[in-house]
Amino acid sequence: MLKRRVLILLAATLLLIAAFILINLNFNILGYMLPSRIKKVMAIILVGCAIGVSSLLFQTITENHLLTPSVIGLDAVYLFLQTIIIFVFGKLGEVYFNVYTNFFLSVLLMMIFTVMLFRIVFKGNQSVYFVLLFGLVMGTCFQSLSSFMHMVMNPDDFLMLQDKLFASFNTVNDQLMMISGVIIVCLLIYIYTQSHKLDVLSLGQTHAINLGIHVNQFTQRLLLIISILVSVSTALVGPITFLGIIVCNIAYQFTKTYKHKYLVISTCLISIMTLLIGQMMNQYIFDGNTEITIMINFAGGLYFIYLLFREGAHD
Repeated sequence: MLKRRVLILLAATLLLIAAFILINLNFNILGYMLPSRIKKVMAIILVGCAIGVSSLLFQTITENHLLTPSVIGLDAVYLFLQTIIIFVFGKLGEVYFNVYTNFFLSVLLMMIFTVMLFRIVFKGNQSVYFVLLFGLVMGTCFQSLSSFMHMVMNPDDFLMLQDKLFASFNTVNDQLMMISGVIIVCLLIYIYTQSHKLDVLSLGQTHAINLGIHVNQFTQRLLLIISILVSVSTALVGPITFLGIIVCNIAYQFTKTYKHKYLVISTCLISIMTLLIGQMMNQYIFDGNTEITIMINFAGGLYFIYLLFREGAHD
């Protein structure tokens, strides 16, 4: 039954990919349109898998289906870095920090922030919830600093910054996508091989310890993997906050299982479909006049409210 449901998701994903590539395809300029659409599909697959799986891991660690890695401030760190580059250097920021430098610097700083967070917090053997609280405070701090710089920066510089504040699959760099693809695929393979440990961890820390899992070490390893996945996907296309909440909870409801080897695959496929639908709506309904981030965050916000009410009703 589970395999059949995963196959249904796979078939639906392949149909959506085919529709995305073929709808309104102009054969007179096929040499331009086809590679462009295939590149967008590859970027959507990479980002969808990275965000979906990182959110799934985070929810397994925290034992809460309403949380995503953005809670610990990773998105805020990215936005703060992009803001401070434009705020300090202005238009010269594009010269000093080209697309490669910006990518690796963003990934590196987000990873350093995560590692420092873990080192400071886990040094005292604090709980995961203390990590969440500390990360939430730090994320709010970075968001406030970013907002302050937005208010006082030059309007022309702010227009340059706007492109980095919203996720976009239209200007993905080919070389960066290859680098990101290698990183994401390697991490996904590792996560899949550890799915049996994730199943045990989802039972709770006490049960996991009793069943032979080194919870602190495994948790720190997973949190570092989460930070890399979020960092790479965010640096590649920009932040998409609510996507993880949507796709993970749909995967839970669709598969109705605790087995992570099915949840990982299902989450990836649902995440890819969600991004494809959002991109197609942006292109064919809104004529490219909006951002996919806005649509996903709007739908995700409504879905999050629904989940809150549903959890409250169950309590």
